[in-house]
Amino acid sequence: MTQPASWPPLSRELVAILRGLEPQNALAVAGALVDTGFEAIEVPLNSPDPFRSIETIANAFGEKILVGAGTVLAPSDVDRLNDAGGRLVVAPNVDTSVLARATEHRMVTMPGVFSPTEALAAVAAGASALKFFPASVLGPAGIKAICAVLPADTVIGAVGGISELDFETYARNGIRLFGLGSSLFRPGMEAGEVATRARKAVAAWDAAVTGTLEV
Repeated sequence: MTQPASWPPLSRELVAILRGLEPQNALAVAGALVDTGFEAIEVPLNSPDPFRSIETIANAFGEKILVGAGTVLAPSDVDRLNDAGGRLVVAPNVDTSVLARATEHRMVTMPGVFSPTEALAAVAAGASALKFFPASVLGPAGIKAICAVLPADTVIGAVGGISELDFETYARNGIRLFGLGSSLFRPGMEAGEVATRARKAVAAWDAAVTGTLEV
């Protein structure tokens, strides 16, 4: 029986969420992110021609970084993602059929959860990491409280309404994995602006996480 994939060790626990990315801009935007230190990129499937963008990014950077899709709602999307070279499956919900298909392909999974029931169900289904979403509603204290009932080795991510300005508060509550959407990228944004925002995020993550590790 195939075992679920583990969350990979990243130099920085940051996932770039490129909602609305257009295929013709995929290479430039992804290149800007990789150059600034990002090692995980998610293209939500409600973006224009998302599998084309994912394939472009995976062909260029797939051996160095984790590339995949977000808003994955069906096993058929997991199959298409696999064909495009993606390895990361992110969802807003816990769908055991999606997680099972991703496991068959040895993909890394990050389903969305909001409650202890959902979090424990995702863990039982073999999720590689949990995406607490929307994190801005739960807040760091809310996520920390739910984590108290989860296995100690559960990988916890905060996504939704998060920017680099929030890293320190979350990190002090034991949360160091973040998905960044509109604070990092918006449709039509030039690669240069993405790079500027990415550098700020990387610097903020280094300062927040290194500082909390030293406390």
